[in-house]
Amino acid sequence: MADKEWVLVQRSTEKDWWNPSWMEDNNGESSKPLKVTFSGPAKHWTDAIPIGNGRLGAMIWGGVALETLQLNEDTLWTGIPGDYTNPNAPAALSEVRKLVDNGQYAEATTAAEKLSGNQSDVYQLLGDIKLEFDDSHLNYDEKTYKRELDLDTATATVKYSVADIEYTREHFASNPNQVIVTKISGSKPGSVSFTVSLDSKMSHHSYVKGENQIIIEGSCPGNRYAQKLNENDSPQGIQFTAILDLQVSEARGLVRVSEDSKLRVEGSDWAVLLLVSSSSFDGPFTKPIDSKKNPTSDSLSALKSIGNLSYVDLYAHHLDDYQSLFHRFSLQLSKSSKNVSGNASLTRKEHMPFKRDLSLKGSEDDTVSTAERVKAFQTDEDPSLVELLFQYGRYLLISCSRPGTQVANLQGIWNKDLTPPWDGAQHLNINLQMNYWPSLSCNLKECQEPLFEYISSLSISGSKTAKVNYEAKGWVAHQVSDLWAKTSPDAGQALWALWPMGGAWLCTHLWEHYTYTMDKDFLRDKAYSLLEGCTSFLLDWLIEGPGGYLETNPSTSPEHMFIAPDGKPASVSYSSTMDMSIIKEVFSAIVSAAKILGRNEDELVQRVLEALPRLLRTKISRDGSIMEWAQDFQDPEVHHRHVSHLFGLFPGHTITVEKTTDLCKAAGNTLYKRGEDGPGWSTMWKAALWARLHNSEHAYRMVKHLFVLVDPENEGNYEGGLYSNLFTAHPPFQIDANFGFPAAIAEMLVQSTAEDLYLLPALPRDKWANGCVKGLKARGKLTVNICWKEGDLREVGLWSNEQNSLKRLNYRGMTVKANLSPGRVYTFNRTLKCIKKQPLPSAASC
Repeated sequence: MADKEWVLVQRSTEKDWWNPSWMEDNNGESSKPLKVTFSGPAKHWTDAIPIGNGRLGAMIWGGVALETLQLNEDTLWTGIPGDYTNPNAPAALSEVRKLVDNGQYAEATTAAEKLSGNQSDVYQLLGDIKLEFDDSHLNYDEKTYKRELDLDTATATVKYSVADIEYTREHFASNPNQVIVTKISGSKPGSVSFTVSLDSKMSHHSYVKGENQIIIEGSCPGNRYAQKLNENDSPQGIQFTAILDLQVSEARGLVRVSEDSKLRVEGSDWAVLLLVSSSSFDGPFTKPIDSKKNPTSDSLSALKSIGNLSYVDLYAHHLDDYQSLFHRFSLQLSKSSKNVSGNASLTRKEHMPFKRDLSLKGSEDDTVSTAERVKAFQTDEDPSLVELLFQYGRYLLISCSRPGTQVANLQGIWNKDLTPPWDGAQHLNINLQMNYWPSLSCNLKECQEPLFEYISSLSISGSKTAKVNYEAKGWVAHQVSDLWAKTSPDAGQALWALWPMGGAWLCTHLWEHYTYTMDKDFLRDKAYSLLEGCTSFLLDWLIEGPGGYLETNPSTSPEHMFIAPDGKPASVSYSSTMDMSIIKEVFSAIVSAAKILGRNEDELVQRVLEALPRLLRTKISRDGSIMEWAQDFQDPEVHHRHVSHLFGLFPGHTITVEKTTDLCKAAGNTLYKRGEDGPGWSTMWKAALWARLHNSEHAYRMVKHLFVLVDPENEGNYEGGLYSNLFTAHPPFQIDANFGFPAAIAEMLVQSTAEDLYLLPALPRDKWANGCVKGLKARGKLTVNICWKEGDLREVGLWSNEQNSLKRLNYRGMTVKANLSPGRVYTFNRTLKCIKKQPLPSAASC
């Protein structure tokens, strides 16, 4: 664990394969360092810095005399595999359908509660690392205190001085080595002394192994209601182990073991803490009591596997892994041309601080905390803060969703509570889907893999739910799920619980993945069977309605009520606009997929082709907005947070500015009617919707609307907004808007179909007059790079490794056909004329 100076040489990534000819001074990189900065230690959990490797997460508080690293592991949940069927549901379904047919919507809403199931299980936490320093640290020089998260290196750093000694703490979560790493050092030899402990709110016991390891072994409740049950009444839950390994400098430094399972470091030059953790979770269909996994043995093996690696080695592995994802993309935005170069530019050394000592020294801007920048945004509208929040969303997705991990939940992987808001569960009526919106367009397709594994698990549970509850083939999932792939309706009112379209919406992500990646193996081996099962359910769920149409009955528009013709409030009717929109997307996807795979003549596909023209069309209400339900019911809450009836516009494709101008106008009226207020995820959905309408003014208004600093002590007074660590607020914290933000910005800059590419369709030219985006992805396995100046397109760089493809480039009324050959970089000017064509680098792989 020797401490030495070192430098890493960065490898080339996609965004480096094309450079605009007129911005070579900074290659379109961010105009300011991508750092989230703080002026002091965290006072609230939403002031802490999140780090993660996809599976393990930590929140770094940055306390001086007392530091806390709050820990999470993504498989720690209450419960065991469940039975997600209800044999009484078919009779209840028949009753509800009759009431709906009779126009008794309020009565149907009440009766539909008989279709409800049980609550989801609950995301838990792992524990806390506590670092206690001596009393001299209480007298640190506050002017020297700096805490930051560097998005470029995925490293959290804390610095402060006590007398003439500068202390530095560095934290990162390594995916390749599956460990959370902390290094503590002082500027003078022998200056590092502290006590470290590992604890948990979970049921556990702890002990010290040898002279440098603390081990906790614990268990999750086997039932979400375990606190109210006798221990004997609750089944065995998931078991877990965490091991904290402590290393100190060889030249000097002692480690002592105290009786209370703490370790004391005295007089060291530096100390390195390694945190590994494992659980007994062995998939959503294996009971914890039947699991063959041994968390303690697995954790010790994980620690042994990195035993010969120095801190420098661990950090190098971490950087190589993380930056191979993060560095695929860059974004620069500025108000005027004078800010594109000059003082805003960064040298390569400054922009990529790979030196072992991650210096916090920089420009005067470093003294302004990110929270202060958020406060000022409503006045200064700093474009570099937009860049930061965009890249922060990408950072968080890399940090909480990797191949082999669990799907990102309502809080990603970060959670401080035994009973988190909304159970921290996966919500399938917008939130889980929004978590993965940026994965394709923002060049992080690998981060989507946990979602596909999760859909596979849902299809297994959901086939039982479909068969028993609805006497239907295929598979179904409802509004809320959990680690155990729950597919039955949630407990409670039909308003939220009765919504069997969650699985269908998720299936649209399978087709989108193909349209972006053109991965035919994925389509054939993974996606198609899931689409088949989903389609089978939807065909059985649709029933004959008046006028020869196929309808969904019962049907809700997620979490929204209406006033029935008899004046009674209700939520259950038939054929809500969202139901129809999702079904059209799934049906369109399987027809297209079947054509690609040579399965056009399959019976299922033929049934879909017969059903498609019999689905209700999206209709326009009396006030000129999109109808949310099949009838033009009175809306008692016109400013409702959900905009479900606009699914066909975004993320769907049945409403487009080219082909459905009347519906686009109605969609705009709907957004005006809904208003701008709402939770963070609602704000970002509206931004993406306005972008799809090519309305830059209102898309930007929604972007700006998110930049409000939320006071965690009075968060109930806010709708949406940002906490000081840039977590997005419902409130409370929900991570979905952190992902919705980059997805919405990407839609403002580039939109695509299989044939068309739309350049800067919703660019707010007066706000981001100059800019450059590199590494965006478009449908057709296309990489898109765009630079603009004074609001006008300057250059576009395109490439793909697919076979020859024909794209129509669209910009401000101009349309040009471009024939793109594989393996070549094409550069187009402001008139969309190709001005340069060159081969991709030999090592390039899209």
